[in-house]
Amino acid sequence: MEAGGVADSLLSGACVLFTLGMFSTGLSDLRHMQMTRSVDSVQFLPFLTTDINNLGWLSYGFLKGDGTLIFVNAVGAALQTLYILAYLHYCPQKGSVLLQTAVLLGVLLLGYGYFWLLVPDLEARLQQLGLFCSVFTISMYLSPLADLARVIQTKSTQRLSFSLTIATLLTSSSWSLYGFRLGDPYIMVSRRQVPNLPGILTSFIRLWLFWKYPQKQDRNYRLLQT
Repeated sequence: MEAGGVADSLLSGACVLFTLGMFSTGLSDLRHMQMTRSVDSVQFLPFLTTDINNLGWLSYGFLKGDGTLIFVNAVGAALQTLYILAYLHYCPQKGSVLLQTAVLLGVLLLGYGYFWLLVPDLEARLQQLGLFCSVFTISMYLSPLADLARVIQTKSTQRLSFSLTIATLLTSSSWSLYGFRLGDPYIMVSRRQVPNLPGILTSFIRLWLFWKYPQKQDRNYRLLQT
């Protein structure tokens, strides 16, 4: 195998590994919800935006014939759906959660209808779907900062996940390199789209917040992590 082929395989493997690691960080939240039978200190929006993002990129992967995109996003969509169902089960106020879910799913379905019914040209569909997915990727990376004002006000990062922050930084960086290798502007950071740059920037913002406001976990939550 040529050196370029080896590098591509290693980079593809790194993307898969880091992305699956990012998707798996929600398992600690899942365990926390199961043990406490509540959604206290668990954010819902990252689960939802990541799930929608996975479903969008899954379609892009099928259209492009990219096995790496198909595999990681199929696994990611399954995990995020599991987290969402668990959150709905333990959430006492389901109205707002269901509304957010319905709105984003509606946007995704409308997008699917547009791309598959009104854009017959395959290349144009691929480009527009890549743009559409990039918007969801940006929303996924920005969603953990939805409680930014609350974090600063309470001087507590209890609702932020340190493992998710590290995983996001590694994942967004590796996918940027992967897109660069493929020459795909909708995966990499480019002049037209910046789907992974927000992941890198928001990760550094969250790392700064963790440094400024160190987490002070109570005894019960620490026991859940052991």
